[in-house]
Amino acid sequence: MSSWKKASKVNQKTHRERHQPDVRQKYGLLEKKKDYKVRARHHQERERVLKLLKKRAQNRNPDEFYFHMTNSKVEDGRHTEIREEDEHTEDQIKLMQTRDLKYINMRATMERKKIERLQSQLHFLDQANQSNNSHIYFNEDDQCNENLAEKIDTHPNLIDRKTNRIRLSDLKKIELPDLDEETIKQMLSEKRKSYRELERRTNREKELSIVQRKLEIKTHLLGSKKEQPKKIKPATKDAAPIYKWKYERKK
Repeated sequence: MSSWKKASKVNQKTHRERHQPDVRQKYGLLEKKKDYKVRARHHQERERVLKLLKKRAQNRNPDEFYFHMTNSKVEDGRHTEIREEDEHTEDQIKLMQTRDLKYINMRATMERKKIERLQSQLHFLDQANQSNNSHIYFNEDDQCNENLAEKIDTHPNLIDRKTNRIRLSDLKKIELPDLDEETIKQMLSEKRKSYRELERRTNREKELSIVQRKLEIKTHLLGSKKEQPKKIKPATKDAAPIYKWKYERKK
Protein backbone atom coordinates (compact mmCIF):
# COMPACT_ATOMS: atom_id res chain seq x y z
CA MET A 1 0.00 0.00 0.00
CA SER A 2 2.81 2.36 0.88
CA SER A 3 4.60 1.63 -2.37
CA TRP A 4 1.40 2.53 -4.26
CA LYS A 5 1.30 5.93 -2.49
CA LYS A 6 4.89 6.64 -3.47
CA ALA A 7 4.22 5.64 -7.05
CA SER A 8 1.18 7.93 -7.22
CA LYS A 9 3.31 10.95 -6.31
CA VAL A 10 5.65 10.54 -9.25
CA ASN A 11 3.48 12.60 -11.60
CA GLN A 12 2.38 15.01 -8.85
CA LYS A 13 2.95 18.68 -9.51
CA THR A 14 5.84 20.27 -7.62
CA HIS A 15 4.64 23.35 -5.77
CA ARG A 16 7.33 25.99 -5.66
CA GLU A 17 7.38 28.87 -3.20
CA ARG A 18 6.86 32.40 -4.36
CA HIS A 19 10.06 34.31 -4.98
CA GLN A 20 10.88 37.92 -4.27
CA PRO A 21 9.68 40.23 -7.06
CA ASP A 22 12.36 41.79 -9.23
CA VAL A 23 11.46 45.25 -7.93
CA ARG A 24 12.19 44.17 -4.33
CA GLN A 25 15.35 42.19 -4.98
CA LYS A 26 17.37 44.74 -2.99
CA TYR A 27 15.53 43.60 0.20
CA GLY A 28 16.86 40.06 -0.09
CA LEU A 29 14.87 36.83 0.02
CA LEU A 30 11.10 36.94 0.47
CA GLU A 31 10.14 36.20 4.07
CA LYS A 32 8.13 32.98 4.41
CA LYS A 33 5.66 32.10 7.12
CA LYS A 34 8.17 29.96 9.03
CA ASP A 35 10.61 32.89 9.08
CA TYR A 36 7.87 35.20 10.31
CA LYS A 37 6.96 32.78 13.11
CA VAL A 38 10.58 32.69 14.34
CA ARG A 39 10.80 36.48 14.24
CA ALA A 40 7.44 36.84 16.01
CA ARG A 41 8.40 34.42 18.80
CA HIS A 42 11.67 36.28 19.34
CA HIS A 43 9.83 39.61 19.52
CA GLN A 44 7.23 38.24 21.96
CA GLU A 45 9.93 36.75 24.21
CA ARG A 46 11.80 40.05 24.21
CA GLU A 47 8.66 41.99 25.12
CA ARG A 48 7.89 39.51 27.92
CA VAL A 49 11.35 39.87 29.45
CA LEU A 50 11.23 43.66 29.25
CA LYS A 51 7.81 43.69 30.91
CA LEU A 52 9.05 41.41 33.71
CA LEU A 53 12.16 43.52 34.31
CA LYS A 54 10.09 46.69 34.37
CA LYS A 55 7.76 45.13 36.93
CA ARG A 56 10.68 44.04 39.11
CA ALA A 57 12.21 47.52 38.92
CA GLN A 58 8.94 49.07 40.08
CA ASN A 59 8.60 46.65 43.02
CA ARG A 60 12.28 46.85 44.03
CA ASN A 61 13.09 47.27 47.71
CA PRO A 62 15.71 50.06 48.16
CA ASP A 63 17.01 48.34 51.34
CA GLU A 64 17.45 44.98 49.64
CA PHE A 65 20.90 43.43 50.03
CA TYR A 66 22.60 40.27 48.80
CA PHE A 67 26.19 39.22 49.38
CA HIS A 68 26.45 38.70 45.64
CA MET A 69 26.27 42.48 45.29
CA THR A 70 29.69 42.77 46.96
CA ASN A 71 31.12 39.72 45.18
CA SER A 72 30.43 40.99 41.66
CA LYS A 73 31.10 44.09 39.59
CA VAL A 74 30.00 45.61 36.30
CA GLU A 75 32.51 45.67 33.45
CA ASP A 76 31.50 47.05 30.06
CA GLY A 77 27.83 46.85 31.04
CA ARG A 78 28.02 43.18 32.11
CA HIS A 79 28.04 41.61 35.57
CA THR A 80 31.19 39.61 36.28
CA GLU A 81 32.16 37.59 39.32
CA ILE A 82 35.02 38.77 41.55
CA ARG A 83 37.17 35.67 41.81
CA GLU A 84 39.48 35.18 44.73
CA GLU A 85 43.10 34.34 44.07
CA ASP A 86 43.72 30.62 43.87
CA GLU A 87 45.44 29.17 46.92
CA HIS A 88 46.97 26.26 45.00
CA THR A 89 48.55 25.73 41.63
CA GLU A 90 47.29 23.04 39.25
CA ASP A 91 50.18 20.72 40.11
CA GLN A 92 49.54 21.15 43.82
CA ILE A 93 45.82 20.33 43.43
CA LYS A 94 46.62 17.18 41.46
CA LEU A 95 49.12 16.04 44.08
CA MET A 96 46.76 16.77 46.98
CA GLN A 97 43.89 14.91 45.34
CA THR A 98 45.78 11.80 44.25
CA ARG A 99 48.55 11.32 46.81
CA ASP A 100 48.79 11.16 50.57
CA LEU A 101 51.24 12.74 52.99
CA LYS A 102 53.58 9.73 53.12
CA TYR A 103 53.98 9.73 49.35
CA ILE A 104 54.70 13.48 49.35
CA ASN A 105 57.35 13.03 52.06
CA MET A 106 58.98 10.21 50.10
CA ARG A 107 59.03 12.20 46.83
CA ALA A 108 60.39 15.31 48.57
CA THR A 109 63.19 13.26 50.15
CA MET A 110 64.08 11.73 46.77
CA GLU A 111 64.20 15.15 45.12
CA ARG A 112 66.44 16.55 47.87
CA LYS A 113 68.91 13.68 47.46
CA LYS A 114 69.00 14.17 43.67
CA ILE A 115 69.52 17.91 44.14
CA GLU A 116 72.40 17.27 46.54
CA ARG A 117 73.99 14.87 44.04
CA LEU A 118 73.70 17.41 41.22
CA GLN A 119 75.02 20.23 43.39
CA SER A 120 78.06 18.12 44.27
CA GLN A 121 78.80 17.75 40.54
CA LEU A 122 78.02 21.35 39.54
CA HIS A 123 80.01 24.00 41.41
CA PHE A 124 78.44 27.12 39.84
CA LEU A 125 81.87 28.46 38.92
CA ASP A 126 80.55 30.44 35.96
CA GLN A 127 78.09 32.25 38.23
CA ALA A 128 80.89 33.16 40.63
CA ASN A 129 82.92 34.78 37.85
CA GLN A 130 79.95 36.97 36.84
CA SER A 131 79.76 38.78 40.19
CA ASN A 132 81.74 41.96 40.82
CA ASN A 133 85.12 41.61 42.46
CA SER A 134 85.65 43.69 45.62
CA HIS A 135 89.27 42.71 46.24
CA ILE A 136 91.39 45.88 46.01
CA TYR A 137 95.14 45.94 45.30
CA PHE A 138 97.10 49.14 45.84
CA ASN A 139 99.93 49.74 43.42
CA GLU A 140 102.05 52.86 42.95
CA ASP A 141 103.05 52.09 39.35
CA ASP A 142 100.95 52.92 36.30
CA GLN A 143 101.18 49.45 34.81
CA CYS A 144 98.64 47.99 37.18
CA ASN A 145 97.56 44.84 35.33
CA GLU A 146 101.07 43.64 34.51
CA ASN A 147 102.40 44.23 38.05
CA LEU A 148 99.26 42.71 39.53
CA ALA A 149 99.67 39.60 37.39
CA GLU A 150 103.28 39.30 38.48
CA LYS A 151 102.29 39.78 42.11
CA ILE A 152 99.60 37.08 41.93
CA ASP A 153 101.88 34.91 39.76
CA THR A 154 99.27 34.32 37.05
CA HIS A 155 98.53 35.22 33.46
CA PRO A 156 97.07 38.76 32.84
CA ASN A 157 94.00 37.24 31.13
CA LEU A 158 93.14 35.33 34.34
CA ILE A 159 93.09 38.34 36.67
CA ASP A 160 89.32 38.86 36.45
CA ARG A 161 88.57 35.24 37.33
CA LYS A 162 87.56 34.40 40.90
CA THR A 163 87.88 30.63 40.52
CA ASN A 164 90.48 28.39 38.97
CA ARG A 165 93.06 31.20 38.73
CA ILE A 166 96.07 29.02 38.00
CA ARG A 167 99.62 30.19 38.72
CA LEU A 168 102.24 30.38 36.02
CA SER A 169 104.32 27.70 37.69
CA ASP A 170 101.33 25.33 37.64
CA LEU A 171 100.48 26.21 34.04
CA LYS A 172 103.89 24.97 32.93
CA LYS A 173 103.33 21.61 34.63
CA ILE A 174 99.77 21.03 33.32
CA GLU A 175 99.37 18.75 30.30
CA LEU A 176 96.11 19.72 28.59
CA PRO A 177 94.25 16.93 26.74
CA ASP A 178 93.89 17.17 22.99
CA LEU A 179 90.13 17.77 22.49
CA ASP A 180 88.45 18.56 19.21
CA GLU A 181 85.75 21.20 18.82
CA GLU A 182 82.90 18.69 18.65
CA THR A 183 83.89 17.11 21.97
CA ILE A 184 84.04 20.53 23.65
CA LYS A 185 80.56 21.40 22.33
CA GLN A 186 79.22 18.09 23.64
CA MET A 187 80.72 18.71 27.08
CA LEU A 188 79.20 22.21 27.24
CA SER A 189 75.82 20.84 26.12
CA GLU A 190 75.85 18.21 28.87
CA LYS A 191 76.80 20.87 31.40
CA ARG A 192 73.87 23.12 30.41
CA LYS A 193 71.56 20.11 30.49
CA SER A 194 72.65 19.32 34.05
CA TYR A 195 72.01 22.91 35.15
CA ARG A 196 68.51 22.81 33.62
CA GLU A 197 67.78 19.52 35.37
CA LEU A 198 68.94 21.01 38.67
CA GLU A 199 66.62 23.99 38.18
CA ARG A 200 63.63 21.74 37.41
CA ARG A 201 64.28 19.52 40.41
CA THR A 202 64.67 22.54 42.69
CA ASN A 203 61.29 23.89 41.59
CA ARG A 204 59.77 20.43 41.99
CA GLU A 205 61.15 20.10 45.53
CA LYS A 206 59.74 23.52 46.39
CA GLU A 207 56.26 22.51 45.16
CA LEU A 208 56.42 19.26 47.13
CA SER A 209 57.45 21.10 50.30
CA ILE A 210 54.51 23.49 50.00
CA VAL A 211 52.07 20.61 49.41
CA GLN A 212 53.59 18.75 52.36
CA ARG A 213 53.01 21.69 54.72
CA LYS A 214 49.45 22.17 53.43
CA LEU A 215 48.61 18.51 53.99
CA GLU A 216 50.10 18.62 57.49
CA ILE A 217 47.92 21.65 58.34
CA LYS A 218 44.90 19.86 56.89
CA THR A 219 45.63 16.79 59.04
CA HIS A 220 45.94 18.92 62.18
CA LEU A 221 42.64 20.65 61.39
CA LEU A 222 40.87 17.30 61.07
CA GLY A 223 42.30 16.28 64.44
CA SER A 224 41.01 19.36 66.31
CA LYS A 225 37.31 18.46 66.68
CA LYS A 226 36.54 20.35 69.89
CA GLU A 227 37.53 23.87 68.96
CA GLN A 228 38.70 25.08 65.57
CA PRO A 229 41.89 27.20 65.59
CA LYS A 230 41.95 30.82 64.51
CA LYS A 231 43.06 31.47 60.94
CA ILE A 232 45.87 34.04 60.95
CA LYS A 233 46.89 34.02 57.28
CA PRO A 234 45.23 32.27 54.32
CA ALA A 235 47.06 29.88 52.06
CA THR A 236 48.74 31.08 48.88
CA LYS A 237 50.44 29.38 45.96
CA ASP A 238 53.81 29.79 47.66
CA ALA A 239 52.96 29.15 51.31
CA ALA A 240 50.71 27.09 53.54
CA PRO A 241 48.00 28.73 55.72
CA ILE A 242 48.85 29.87 59.23
CA TYR A 243 46.57 28.89 62.14
CA LYS A 244 46.77 29.67 65.82
CA TRP A 245 45.61 27.00 68.24
CA LYS A 246 44.44 27.76 71.74
CA TYR A 247 47.08 26.99 74.33
CA GLU A 248 46.29 23.75 76.13
CA ARG A 249 48.22 22.66 79.15
CA LYS A 250 49.46 19.09 78.99
CA LYS A 251 49.41 16.97 82.08
